[in-house]
Amino acid sequence: MAEGAQTGTQAQTPARMRRPAAGAPLRIALAGLGTVGGGVLRLIEANGALIARRAGRPIIVTAVSARDRDKDRGLDMTRYAWEDDMTRMAARADVDVVVELVGGADGPALTLARQALRSGRALVTANKAMIAHHGMELAALGEQSGAPLRFEAAVAGGVPVIKGLREGAAANAVDRVYGILNGTCNYILSTMEDSGRDFADVLAEAQALGYAEADPAFDIEGTDAAHKLAILAALAYGTQIDFTAVETTGITRILAADIAEAEALGHVIRLIAMAELEGEGGRGLFQRVQPCLVPFDHPLAHVDGPTNAVVVEGNFSGRLLFQGAGAGDGPTASAVVADIIDIARGIAQGFEADMPFSVPVANLEALPPAASGHRRARAYLRFIVADRPGVLAEITAAMRDAGVSIESLMQKGRADSEGEVLVAMVTHEAPEAAVTEALRLLDGSPSLLAKPLVMHLIEK
Repeated sequence: MAEGAQTGTQAQTPARMRRPAAGAPLRIALAGLGTVGGGVLRLIEANGALIARRAGRPIIVTAVSARDRDKDRGLDMTRYAWEDDMTRMAARADVDVVVELVGGADGPALTLARQALRSGRALVTANKAMIAHHGMELAALGEQSGAPLRFEAAVAGGVPVIKGLREGAAANAVDRVYGILNGTCNYILSTMEDSGRDFADVLAEAQALGYAEADPAFDIEGTDAAHKLAILAALAYGTQIDFTAVETTGITRILAADIAEAEALGHVIRLIAMAELEGEGGRGLFQRVQPCLVPFDHPLAHVDGPTNAVVVEGNFSGRLLFQGAGAGDGPTASAVVADIIDIARGIAQGFEADMPFSVPVANLEALPPAASGHRRARAYLRFIVADRPGVLAEITAAMRDAGVSIESLMQKGRADSEGEVLVAMVTHEAPEAAVTEALRLLDGSPSLLAKPLVMHLIEK
């Protein structure tokens, strides 16, 4: 049974999709009038004639909903019917497509999504959390009713990476998909790199500029990137979404000193989301979000500010790079309206089936999480230790006993912390399990004043 599906007397049989007559307008109900929702309205108004030519029919907004009806949005809202309860929009006779831009994995957004697809109305959403948690259920509902489900804007804003995986790379077996999926983290890291300032200072600046939320935990702890990675992995490998299996580490513990050490090694630090098949016959799915050291000559090293970029490595296409604005009203609204245009074209061509994950939900594999201990990589390790004799020998002995060879090592005092020393090292390529064992041997040592930081090095 699909995740979150209803059973018993609660189950409903989906209606078949409502299809407008040839040439008739495609009628949109829009839930959520924040930055992106306002952008969608402005885009449809500004480019309406162009959109109609490309879609094969006019696209009009008939109904809207948001929490604050009286807010001044700089738009003429009188032309649209208003629904105080957004979940009612899926039952309106003048609606063919529901656009959900409210956000949140559950609650009213999920209720609206379910009702739209069950009633045979197409659903377009930018809600990565909802798709990561309930995408399988919603895709199954869309299949049953013949109603399209589109979510291009849920990953990387205006960057067409979902379309690239579904269509452009459709003939390829994907060896690996990875990239920078959170603009807030990328802005913070690249600003730390440029300015030499520490994390807390740059985060405060990002909040003041609107690049980070007042509560930035979802971004800086890696959850937002993990939602997006789970969606990309399902598309790349034809698997069921498994957000809970994504190993996630954020950027909150990165110091300006780590940025400087990475630069001295010819690298930058970026929060990298990565997925690939592993194990015998590729029967396990590895998914991880983690800050990594990226070499200067890698394409991702030059992705600065609030930009997103995704690398797809296909067995015949080779390396494909998708890069652009990962958020904002214009880019995200562009992706939302592109999905609406795709739906309009499909209706015009009489498409009956919709497979948002490229294959039927029943054919998506449920792969177990791949163990990471055997993965071999060079690692950057950073310790903050007491300034006393024998500490360095203690650390190197733990590395020796775990079978980890040290490639380079640096030790220096911290100007702002009396009695503390920062020790950083890069290991030779070794199994991740060996590095984990070395840290276990050091666990509880009074010489360590903070939890060690581990970041892997991305190879070219």
